[in-house]
Amino acid sequence: MNLRESRIAFSGLAIREGSVEVKIADAKGREQLVRKLASAAENLPTHALSVTDGGDGLTRLAPTDAALASGLHDLLEDSVAMIEQRLKDIGIKLTSVQPDGPDRIRIFLPDVMEPERVTAVFAKKVRVSFRLIDISMPAEQAQQGTPPAGAEILFGFKDKRPYLVAKESALEGDDLSYAGPGYASGTQDPIASFRFNGRGTRRFAHVTEENIGKPFAIVLDDKVISAPVIREPITGGSGQISGNFTLNEANSVAMMLRAGSLPGHLALIEQQIIQPAAKP
Repeated sequence: MNLRESRIAFSGLAIREGSVEVKIADAKGREQLVRKLASAAENLPTHALSVTDGGDGLTRLAPTDAALASGLHDLLEDSVAMIEQRLKDIGIKLTSVQPDGPDRIRIFLPDVMEPERVTAVFAKKVRVSFRLIDISMPAEQAQQGTPPAGAEILFGFKDKRPYLVAKESALEGDDLSYAGPGYASGTQDPIASFRFNGRGTRRFAHVTEENIGKPFAIVLDDKVISAPVIREPITGGSGQISGNFTLNEANSVAMMLRAGSLPGHLALIEQQIIQPAAKP
């Protein structure tokens, strides 16, 4: 995207062995790309990206070891918070959730004799999507007959009402960079706030600019969390979700948004059932 926006001529863009390679014949173009990347990385850890000259106009870009370690640490911390909230949502009491080395998490669950129930919660990745609502007919009418092509009926997370929602997503959860609970500035009602990454910010700005006056749905695992009307282009890359939430519900929604933005999925490595010690 930086190359196209800056009108830098390039070729051979590819991912190889954990790095991105691109050929830019013009030396000024290569210098311009490096400056753009440095500007975009202002909020990232120092020396997050290494840029090397492979000769003959070939530029290689790769995350540094420090950046990879920092990213893995942040991913682990987000995963721990998500696990705690999701277990709480299904009524499972836990003793602790804590990192176990650089890429594992250890969970201690008292009085849980069916660990399969817990692993099933994390077997499927949460799907987060931002979709336009089809206003060609009322949702109730589509529910009684056949929804228009390219649309489907989904139900509200809290109000259980039907929504006629486009099957195609305008944005997905991997475009989110942050989600957390908070309070609305005017009413102090609990909300879930979110922020997009650079790519998501551009996409969201385009979608909202093209659909002013229309509603769109924020969907978590086929449940509509919120369906606000687009009043103006949203170019800042952030927003908030309200829906008469309790603080716990707002926190749950935020954690689900974060779960949907996590790369990959959690896999069970080992499980043990520890029987209580026999009384003497």
